[in-house]
Amino acid sequence: MKNLIKSDYDIAKLIQKEEERQDYTIRMIPSENYVSNSVLEATGSILTNKYSEGYAKKRYYEGQEFIDEIEILAKKRATTLFGAYRANVQALSGAPANLGAMIGLLNPGDKIMGMALPHGGHLTHGWKVSITGKIFNAVQYELNQKTDRLDYDMIRDMALKERPKLIIAGASAYPRFIDFKKFREIADEVGAYLLSDMAHIAGLVAGGVHPSPVPHSHVVTTTTHKTLRGPRGGMILMAKGVVKKVNKGVFPGVQGGPHNHTTAAIAVALKEASTDSFKQYAQQVVKNAKVLADSLTEYGFNLVTGGTDNHLMLINMENKNISGKEMSTAMNYVNIVCNANSVPFDKRSPMDPSGIRIGTPAITTKGMKEAEMVQIAKWINDVSLNINNKDFLDKLALDVKDFTKQYKLQF
Repeated sequence: MKNLIKSDYDIAKLIQKEEERQDYTIRMIPSENYVSNSVLEATGSILTNKYSEGYAKKRYYEGQEFIDEIEILAKKRATTLFGAYRANVQALSGAPANLGAMIGLLNPGDKIMGMALPHGGHLTHGWKVSITGKIFNAVQYELNQKTDRLDYDMIRDMALKERPKLIIAGASAYPRFIDFKKFREIADEVGAYLLSDMAHIAGLVAGGVHPSPVPHSHVVTTTTHKTLRGPRGGMILMAKGVVKKVNKGVFPGVQGGPHNHTTAAIAVALKEASTDSFKQYAQQVVKNAKVLADSLTEYGFNLVTGGTDNHLMLINMENKNISGKEMSTAMNYVNIVCNANSVPFDKRSPMDPSGIRIGTPAITTKGMKEAEMVQIAKWINDVSLNINNKDFLDKLALDVKDFTKQYKLQF
């Protein structure tokens, strides 16, 4: 960053400090990952200089010949990788992707039905503080209180009662497979669109280790970071019959010109995700998560649903007499980074919930495997047993920092 160091040393120094932090911590927030140098180069390219309102071959600005080719290539790679009919790669992130799809398919005031936020859903699935909950008449389904799992009979009963125009499948904190086929059957029965949000699991779907929502959905939205290991962007996959509506929902519905540097970086990430090495990575993410879940269970941690099928797990800290915020803060102190998270039927506030959420995408990218998961589980347990012992935590922080030095990015 020689130019930035000269022109703005303060920002350059902060970026360097963040780079160091990402290098020496065990990063376990499920929505975070590392991208390749190739993705970074595309993201930081001169494509950021170009404004490209409209779609490829149908722009409102001149000078688009190379931008068009980049966008066409990104869309082709997306449809090939996920087996989709069409793709939109202009959504600026996951939230704009969800909003754009809804604006294209629905009218203000139409009823939508998504998973409740405290049960693992996302803000943009109709939660009242989100614009999706303000524009549309949103109702939320919850998990089964006995199993903490999706109950498709309960979801069907709600759909038959509420008759939504759109049903949302997908989650941001649900550790089990989602049966998209059952969701589509429910949607068809009530005449609703099915929007599947695979933001968290897109990389696992691409790697063949999670069922794909694409064959069963009218629309599939996703971020392009998280398990997909791309830039901070969004993408929409579409079935026949909804392409024009959804595209209009994105532009001119909710945004203007796309971020061309991000579009190029998405194309790079999609090419990487089509390789055998990425499939091996996705497999290892799941293997690591299962070993970590089993190890934590042996230490007496209460995992929501008892384990995981994907890249993340949700841990209810009540039986340890520790709040989620206390635990996440203490883990961060020893350089193990997670996030506090509500658990189903949580009695605590979202700012100080009962649970924590952890995952394996980033640490797998750094080359950690099953043996390292056993060690990390031990350290998490050590934190819970010594949460008020500063001397112990200080030493553990140094041990974790030394541990991370031996792991480098695997691509």
